[in-house]
Amino acid sequence: MTRITIDPVTRVEGHGKITLIQDDDGRVSEARLHIVEFRGFEKFIQGRPYWEAPVLVQRLCGICPVSHHLAAAKAVDYLIGAPAIPPSALKIRRLMHFGQILQSHALHFFHLSSPDLLFGFDDAVRHRNIVGVLQDHPQIARQGVLLRKFGQQVIEATAGKRIHGTGAIPGGVNALLNKDTRDSLMAQTAQIVEWAQAAVALIRSIFMQERDYHQQFASISSHMLSLVGHDGRLEFYDGLLRANDASGQRLIDDASPLDYLDLLREHIEDWSYMKFPFIRSLGVEHGWYRVGPLARINNCDCIDTPRAEAERQVFMDLNQGLPVQATLATHWARMIELLHCAESIQLMLPDPDLLSGELTARGDMQRIGIGVIEAPRGTLIHHYEIDDDGLIERANLIVSTTHNNRAMNESIRQVAAANLDGQQLTEALLNQLEVAVRAYDPCLSCATHALGQMPLEVELLDHEHRRLGHLFKG
Repeated sequence: MTRITIDPVTRVEGHGKITLIQDDDGRVSEARLHIVEFRGFEKFIQGRPYWEAPVLVQRLCGICPVSHHLAAAKAVDYLIGAPAIPPSALKIRRLMHFGQILQSHALHFFHLSSPDLLFGFDDAVRHRNIVGVLQDHPQIARQGVLLRKFGQQVIEATAGKRIHGTGAIPGGVNALLNKDTRDSLMAQTAQIVEWAQAAVALIRSIFMQERDYHQQFASISSHMLSLVGHDGRLEFYDGLLRANDASGQRLIDDASPLDYLDLLREHIEDWSYMKFPFIRSLGVEHGWYRVGPLARINNCDCIDTPRAEAERQVFMDLNQGLPVQATLATHWARMIELLHCAESIQLMLPDPDLLSGELTARGDMQRIGIGVIEAPRGTLIHHYEIDDDGLIERANLIVSTTHNNRAMNESIRQVAAANLDGQQLTEALLNQLEVAVRAYDPCLSCATHALGQMPLEVELLDHEHRRLGHLFKG
């Protein structure tokens, strides 16, 4: 057997590595994406007061802290017996979440993935980065930076800070919008919506120019899991759990997220700190699935903003209305969601409830609280159990990247099997493996905890451990 390692995977949030295992004939027999550092937040927060959870869990990540903040806040709402928070507080949280998804999608697409999409997977390493995008496509780069900036401004206005804010508290929020801040955001929304529309047009053009290639690259057939609204619409903050198979048949029929333990299970492998969730009724081998933009656009029946809905209909025509399975189509779905967030923010900001109204609610204390939302990368679950003193006894967090674990491994295997001949390692091949991972926008920071810089060293050995190739970056 031959083992090939890519460590770390680059242009993703966090640290991970890829291992490919070949048989004696040079065929890839196994592909693994490893999360190489221990993520201990489920233990870190044990013994802490429940009201600290929404602030503490944000430290999982600096890219999607709002997602953890809101999932924890929703779980804590149940703990204090107030799952139905006041309308003004709910609207502030929803606005915060739209800002989070918009800025995260803009960061991933323009900063991390656009170099591959604009220049090709085989482009020179020195050029294949955001600096190259700035040089060759300054207008695209500028729009990406400003889209992300606007999302961060929305977060700051609703959470108090752009990173690790404190806006959501048990039973609601700690402040409403300032009118001057609201007016400043409103003045920008028309331009933001236009730029978001342009981003959808850009990725649609890139995808369709080489449609066959983009549909086949790293493509796998999988189930899809996401939240949907109670009327089947695209929903990020609240809703019901829905899972469809590759043919569009329903596997989980709009179930309450509070019942997730009856629907999902987690499998453990000894070569990764990240778990492998699966649909309980289908078992470990057949029950794995994808989450995130591709799953959400495939699963929903409609989008309640007009421009994004029009783009969704074009997207679904890719596979004649059946679920789109192309891994690289995730970028297209991601930009449709970015457009939806821009439209939603534009529609929400004039609402007077954002400026006045009740901040919090409270009920009878409960021992168990579960919060489920759609983070930028997919379904995010926070589950807490507390003791009589209000201290967290048990915590279970299933982050979006964990849901996608098996899917990412399958996509890596597909690319490696199609492109690796067992004799020669090239920079282009290594990047193609990373492109397959990057399509999922994995937030490895949510599944790992690492310090310092990690080099990239790849060796190709034959079955007698003789070195056939070697590459090093670092």
